Amino acid sequence: MKRIDTFKNAMNSRNALKIIAGINNFDTEKVRNVVTAAVQGGAHAVDICCNKEIFDMTREICELPIFVSSINPSELAFAAQWGADAIELGNYDALSKEGRLVTADEVWNWAKETISLLNGKKIFFSVTIPGHISITEQIELAHKLESIHVDLIQTEGSMTSEHNSKGVMGLMETAMKTMANTMEISANTEIPVMTASGISVKTVAMAFAAGASAVGVGSAVNKCDSLISMIATVKSLVEASSKWTWNSSKETLSI
Repeated sequence: MKRIDTFKNAMNSRNALKIIAGINNFDTEKVRNVVTAAVQGGAHAVDICCNKEIFDMTREICELPIFVSSINPSELAFAAQWGADAIELGNYDALSKEGRLVTADEVWNWAKETISLLNGKKIFFSVTIPGHISITEQIELAHKLESIHVDLIQTEGSMTSEHNSKGVMGLMETAMKTMANTMEISANTEIPVMTASGISVKTVAMAFAAGASAVGVGSAVNKCDSLISMIATVKSLVEASSKWTWNSSKETLSI
């Protein structure tokens, strides 16, 4: 069985957890800590930046499926050659914080270019849909991605300042936005959806209840001040995901 199959199985059970080190996190030691926490905490996959040194380090210490993220199709094609288990187009939070809003057309063109550069190579392909575009545009883009057999869609919240408050309230607004996007997209497409942006131990079960097959968590782990607290956070996320799976079979949800 391929490594990515373990993530697919968790998606089928609607409790897959991906821990995100960060698309712009090129600090080897910080990534090492996040990956170690994901492994010891029981996550189903890790997500790292597109950097060969960091990829090699991650593979050395981790048997989990490795997602490599970039918005550059050429970099994603290189990651496939390195032996990445999955490639992720996105996310765009970092660009949004800089005032750069990615359009649906850009994502569509990047996705098509990535597939072209793969030159027939089969690899699990996840695409992030920008959280700031209208839900109509998001669903239209999801349908187009479905037509080229993308394996997974990742949602995100809007990180633009006019939509978010400061502090905890801002994080909650972001989480609610990405969960709303999840509900709409999962109800209108057949592609599995992964919810990301602002997801925490408190909101992970809500994301699955909204229709997610997987959840991507970054900041809740990265902001921890020690490896021990990172591991504890991942374990709590796994536990919350497991409670959702158990309760959903009884058509109840405890949050």
